[in-house]
Amino acid sequence: MELVKEQMIHIIQEQPEDSSYDEILRELAFSLMIEKGLSDSDNNRTISNYEMGRRIRTWQS
Repeated sequence: MELVKEQMIHIIQEQPEDSSYDEILRELAFSLMIEKGLSDSDNNRTISNYEMGRRIRTWQS
């Protein structure tokens, strides 16, 4: 696995030259969310779509 700094450098270098600071931060945050989601999935820390729907409905009441 790449070091975090190397991953960040790669993401930044892949951005268009005219990217704003906010756009680059958004891409970095998105990459982190993907990594966390994959880790959760690998470690069976997931719930079914049915369960998620049930939880969302409790927020709406």
